Amino acid sequence: TASYLRLWALSLAHAELSEVLWSMVMQGGLGMDINPYVNPIAIVLTFSFWAVATVAILIVMEGLSAFLHALRLHWVEFQNKFYKGEGHLFAPFSFERVLNGQDEE
Repeated sequence: TASYLRLWALSLAHAELSEVLWSMVMQGGLGMDINPYVNPIAIVLTFSFWAVATVAILIVMEGLSAFLHALRLHWVEFQNKFYKGEGHLFAPFSFERVLNGQDEE
């Protein structure tokens, strides 16, 4: 269920970002009241900026989603199958142990 919640949250973020970009960029560009000969050019430029910004943000978010999914698969699915936990017991660094000569490497 966590995977589905993550996908739902990502789609919600996509929808909200698209809405914010639409309201901040496109509505401002469509609402401009300038010269009738310049207005179509301004609309094309505004739409171009909006399209590039939206696609760039979505590509970054999808890349982040793929990276996090692969990282989760490594840590959750892969590590618990082969990790045995053998080795040295963790001992936090202590100046007192070093000064007393108890530090072993």
